[in-house]
Amino acid sequence: MKIIKLDEQSRQDILSQLLKRDPNNYTEYEDAVQAIVDDVRAKGDEAVFSYTERFDGVRLDPSTIRVTDGEIQEALAHVDPQLLAIMKRSMKNIRTYHEKQLQQSWFDAKPDGTILGQKVTALSSVGVYVPGGKAAYPSSVLMNIIPAEVAGVPRIVMVTPPGRDGKVNPVTLIAAHLAGATEIYKVGGAQAVAALAFGTASIPRVHKIVGPGNIFVALAKKAVYGHVSIDSIAGPSEILVLADETANPRFVAADLLSQAEHDELASAILVTTSMELAQQVSREVDQFVQILSRREILEKSLDNYGRILVADTMADAIAAANEIAPEHLEILTKNPFDTMTRIQNAGAIFLGEYSSEPLGDYFAGPNHVLPTNGTAKFFSPLGVDDFIKKSSIIYYSREALEPIHKDIEGFAEAEHLTAHANSIRVRFE
Repeated sequence: MKIIKLDEQSRQDILSQLLKRDPNNYTEYEDAVQAIVDDVRAKGDEAVFSYTERFDGVRLDPSTIRVTDGEIQEALAHVDPQLLAIMKRSMKNIRTYHEKQLQQSWFDAKPDGTILGQKVTALSSVGVYVPGGKAAYPSSVLMNIIPAEVAGVPRIVMVTPPGRDGKVNPVTLIAAHLAGATEIYKVGGAQAVAALAFGTASIPRVHKIVGPGNIFVALAKKAVYGHVSIDSIAGPSEILVLADETANPRFVAADLLSQAEHDELASAILVTTSMELAQQVSREVDQFVQILSRREILEKSLDNYGRILVADTMADAIAAANEIAPEHLEILTKNPFDTMTRIQNAGAIFLGEYSSEPLGDYFAGPNHVLPTNGTAKFFSPLGVDDFIKKSSIIYYSREALEPIHKDIEGFAEAEHLTAHANSIRVRFE
């Protein structure tokens, strides 16, 4: 890995390189995605089936697009019982963590006859996009569906591309079933997002769409935002390790590669105050790359977006981490809890040498759907809050309104909204 002295120029260069991966920069695909979205909105099922045959090589119709109970039972027979047991243990941790996020409605009644409050209501329907292809990511299925189920969403719809045999990957299917999906459809790509947003004869519309996908899925979510809510426009995965001289270089190298293997656009950055550690980590990375299975992807990812930054002080290192605002931040310092108090921007923070990033991906419980490309400066991990909405509650008695009604009328008249003022005034004529 390239070792670079951290200064203002190198920090700006890193930020500039990372921002190039932002899905919003892939404007050359927007017209194609918009055409698919418009086609599905206008033609419904006809367009969905046409694009599925064109892109996935599968001919579907209204009788085959939805996964049946029989297909779920068939899939169960193809899932390794050991993996099934692991998923169930992971689900328990994920559900327990997200149950702590649940909010309750509240009311505050005062003696003057005023009642203010907030009513918390689960969304009535959500759509969860799950990537298809050769790989299966049951962990992502669990992370997207379980918070919605915990929030109390009654209708949870999963869409995922079918294989050439017209079936959904068995592991993906069983993960969705266990997590609480109420409907599963064999459709992917921008056409699936459009179907969820606008509805077709076979796929009733939903009110929010969550879940990762390729650039076409990301841009389709952007295109339908406003017709429905979305979680975010997800970018490539990234990890930043913040370390001092006490860190284990072999652990650091392994953790950097855990994200670099996702794809060629993944980012892996070490920020450290120790040149000795930087050099040791670079050597360990080179050794690991020689033996890991996704070597070609690792090499491209590290060449393009892998860096080791050596800072003069820990304060400089922390400042760089906050500016980058990584999706995953590991802190491997002498006192990681103290270092953590100075972190402002990160999707998920992993403390200490035995809290590596895959722990969060699969098992610990916090959500692994995290803000990317610096959006941790203003976005949070996916959670129960993404699947609820809030209504304000206001009640005033006449006795409570009377002493303040002239204040309200005066405010309204200052904005030249005389009908607003009149709405209050008529109650005291």
